[in-house]
Amino acid sequence: MSRSPQLPCFSSSDDMSKLLRSEEMTLCQVFLSQEAAYNCIRELGELGAVQFSDLNEGVSAFSRNYVSEIRRMEEMERRLRFFAGEIEKEKLPVPADYNIPGAPNQKDLIDLEATLEQLEVETRQINGNQEALLRNFYELKELKHVLNSAGAFFQEGAAIEREQQAGILKYDEELGGTARHLSFLCGVINRAKIPVFERVLWRASRGKALLRHMEITEPLKDPATEEEIPKSTFIVYFQGEQLKIRVKKICEGLGATTYPCKEAYSERKQTEMEVDKRITELIDILKETHNHRYRMLDTVVQNINSWIIQVKKVKAIYYTMNKFKKTDTGLLMAEGWVPMSQLNDVDIALKRGTTSAGSATQAILNTVTTRRTPPTYHKSNKLTKGFQAMIDAYGVATYQEINPAIFTIITFPFLFGVMFGDLGHGFIMFLAGLYLVLKESTFIKKLKSFDEISAMMFHGRYIIMLNGLFAMYAGLLYNDIFAKSLNIFGSSWYPDISEPINKGIQYGLDPKEYGPLPSHNYSGHPYPFGIDPVWNLAENKLTFINSYKMKLAVILGLIQMTFGVVISYFNYRFKGSTLDVYCTFIPQMIFLQCIVGYLAFMIFFKWFTVNTHTAQPSILLCLISMFLKFGAPLGEDNELYANQHIVQSALAVMALICVPWMMLAKPFIERMYPRVRQAKYAPIPQSYTQFDNESEDGGESDDHEEHSMTDIMVHQAIETIEFTLGCISNTASYLRLWALSLAHAELSEVLWDMVMRMPFSMGLPVPGKAVMTIFVFAIWAPLTVVILIVMEGLSAFLHALRLHWVEFQNKFYKGEGVAFLPFSFERILNGDVDD
Repeated sequence: MSRSPQLPCFSSSDDMSKLLRSEEMTLCQVFLSQEAAYNCIRELGELGAVQFSDLNEGVSAFSRNYVSEIRRMEEMERRLRFFAGEIEKEKLPVPADYNIPGAPNQKDLIDLEATLEQLEVETRQINGNQEALLRNFYELKELKHVLNSAGAFFQEGAAIEREQQAGILKYDEELGGTARHLSFLCGVINRAKIPVFERVLWRASRGKALLRHMEITEPLKDPATEEEIPKSTFIVYFQGEQLKIRVKKICEGLGATTYPCKEAYSERKQTEMEVDKRITELIDILKETHNHRYRMLDTVVQNINSWIIQVKKVKAIYYTMNKFKKTDTGLLMAEGWVPMSQLNDVDIALKRGTTSAGSATQAILNTVTTRRTPPTYHKSNKLTKGFQAMIDAYGVATYQEINPAIFTIITFPFLFGVMFGDLGHGFIMFLAGLYLVLKESTFIKKLKSFDEISAMMFHGRYIIMLNGLFAMYAGLLYNDIFAKSLNIFGSSWYPDISEPINKGIQYGLDPKEYGPLPSHNYSGHPYPFGIDPVWNLAENKLTFINSYKMKLAVILGLIQMTFGVVISYFNYRFKGSTLDVYCTFIPQMIFLQCIVGYLAFMIFFKWFTVNTHTAQPSILLCLISMFLKFGAPLGEDNELYANQHIVQSALAVMALICVPWMMLAKPFIERMYPRVRQAKYAPIPQSYTQFDNESEDGGESDDHEEHSMTDIMVHQAIETIEFTLGCISNTASYLRLWALSLAHAELSEVLWDMVMRMPFSMGLPVPGKAVMTIFVFAIWAPLTVVILIVMEGLSAFLHALRLHWVEFQNKFYKGEGVAFLPFSFERILNGDVDD
């Protein structure tokens, strides 16, 4: 069943839903003529809107239609890698700025292939000639060093001859009384092989061969690899032809090169002059060869980036075309997922490709009804891309499930700021992120040269900037800047200051009695925003700050968990699942509010109504007695309000009722009334039912397959236990907001007291304190950046990530989708495609 593609018209509500849910997808079939297929896929690759399915899964990679074309592209890639190696060897600068070319047409592709082949042949020929010339050049160099060393060698040989004439060397009786004449062999050998050379000569000649060697100070290179090899000249004295043959074989085996050398000085001098003349000629020839090679590689350098991109695009086109199936009519049939919003763009691209190919057969685009679950596609920009990547790392959203990345843009930096709250540290982090944002065009050009950590920081530049911004806000709320406080609005406290503040005096602050006069401890008017700066001097500072941040963490945790449960309601409503609304959402919301919501209520009630003149009941004990002392009076000292035990008992009963409600209601209703699964709470978009309720073979969707009652009960029991226990454990988990904030503030204060206060406690004069402060600041600043900003920032980042993945998203987010991976040249060039 198929229909013609139409451009969907979205209303304002549709535009809003696109931010919350993935793009609406449709499965399409495309029929292409073989002569137009290349051009059409080229246009679709530039558009990047189609995820093609492999229609030849059972066919091996070597039996597909375009294997030969892919091998051609792989051969061109090999040639381009060869050119890249030659360019790197010559250390030629490759231009960083270049225009990204489109995929070439068939004629230009043939010309490019011929050009690369011709350039490779010429380059290899030049390399071969250059290597032969270099080998000849270094052989002449070695011969020159042998001739220069021969004088010293022959003087030693003359001494040996004199010893022979004096009778030290005996006549060989087996040769009829004739004297053996001393022969020699000269050459050059790798210096590292000299000890082996000596041992082998000694054993092979039985001590009758004498080796002398001399180091060559001038560096000599291997003609093939251009690596420097330390070498030495040598001469071997021996007697007899048999020993001469043995010495030559040993030299060949050890890679030594032997050179002819005359014994007469005049002949050696004449040979040396001829060698110098040939070396001079070779130097000129090598210069000309190198210049020619340089000019040819310079031409390659100007085009190599464009060629690499073109070959990658063409290879991707043929690789994609291998997924198509040939029909009986000779057409190619392709199948893939397309966003509904880009359906007309795909149709236009196919028509443009058919026209450019000059084909008389127009491409046919049909949409197909299927039960297969579509891939998930979220449009993102520079701001949302980093947050979307964090969500996708947990799990890709199920098709058209509410996307938490939209909320994470605000909630993640906010929770990070709560844990990292410091105006100074947040400002430094904000400046770092702002710098990356403002210089992003410069960094994008150098992105490929970045290491993994640097690239990750650049991609998360907006996250860093927003984290710093919210840390600044939390720092103002905590009135904390580098472990110090700002007195912006004037303190509301009037402590009895009898000594200078810089003596480190602490004051006990107690708001039980207050009045307008300075003689009183508290004025009665709270500090307008944040924490009063005088708390920084109070001896009960930690008691107050801990209580404040701990209760704030519980309130923020309740807000985010409640928000997650509310989002699950909209997911159920979108899918038309009335049963989940009544049997999952409602009991979950009641259970959460009866326990955690009541805890937050007691916090606010205690803040606003409890009389500070009397003993204050413990909120934690009130919550514990809600279950352990069910229905029993709490006593006047433990009650926040009248009849508290009755209210708490009612809430406990409601929470307990929600447990079997969540566990049993849904399985029994589904078992007794199977049609309830298909009940619609509100009209559902056609695209959703299209994939879930219809199949290509007329069967039911996989989402509605029958399960046994035991399986349903076990599944629902696990869901219920996970939620009920999670309400308590997740609330406790949000206390990490308090713990990390406290740790960050205390570590900052310790670093300030142990480092920055040092000059002021040494009893130095003012100039000495100023100089000492400069040196101490040079220590304090790096420690602040490394420990308090980088390490503590990473810790707060990971904890905020955990709060979103576990405590927030598990209330509504399934994350069981498959990412939409369209055929896109941009993705291929960015390295986002593994194949």
